[in-house]
Amino acid sequence: MTTPAPDALLFDVFGTLVDWRGSLLDVATEVAGAGGADADWALLVDDWRRAYQPALDAVRAAPGWRDLDAVHRDTLTDVCRRHGVVLPDSARATLVQAWHRLRPWPDVREGLARLRRVSRTATLSNGHVSLLVDLLRVADLRVDAPLSAQLAGSYKPDPATYRRAVELLGCEPGRTAMVAAHAGDLVAAADVGLRPVFVRRPAEWGPAGGEEPPSGLDGLLVADDLGHLATLLGA
Repeated sequence: MTTPAPDALLFDVFGTLVDWRGSLLDVATEVAGAGGADADWALLVDDWRRAYQPALDAVRAAPGWRDLDAVHRDTLTDVCRRHGVVLPDSARATLVQAWHRLRPWPDVREGLARLRRVSRTATLSNGHVSLLVDLLRVADLRVDAPLSAQLAGSYKPDPATYRRAVELLGCEPGRTAMVAAHAGDLVAAADVGLRPVFVRRPAEWGPAGGEEPPSGLDGLLVADDLGHLATLLGA
């Protein structure tokens, strides 16, 4: 059975549309090969990602706003220190810039194209706008608008980020869906009236797997990938 398509679909990016772990691990391995650094790169990349949300929460609690490149530089420096890894500035810059060119999951390009037939599509990412533009161009992904938490001067899961995206698209919250592979993102979006759509990404954390859908969330739609979601929405 299909369900009526919303007026707009907002997509989380890191983990939902793109494979951050596999992409960063490839770059980290290249950096190690070029510079001779030795580390458990899978563990380092995972710890770098784990530092992401606490660092964003700290930015939200402090005066001013800093973009994701600045946050990633700081967290990478801290993670390397904790792992006893010494990288030259050029290698650290390469790793930070790798977030601008992450690989999409295999279903994403075609899935987005199908979903654009029935709904407006936009990102809603903690990545700043210039990062998202780079990523979408490199990955050859097409959406109607590269929206970012930057446009609300904050980071998800601040309710203002979801409200600002809906406002910019000229849609009603109840006619807008948040699409994510992360339960917390969907719970926060649902709290301000957006429809929650969970996409399974079982390979997001490599052998550790991916997240499970949130429990007890009214109106939750669960899809195996974007192609499945397109079918569920009649695209």
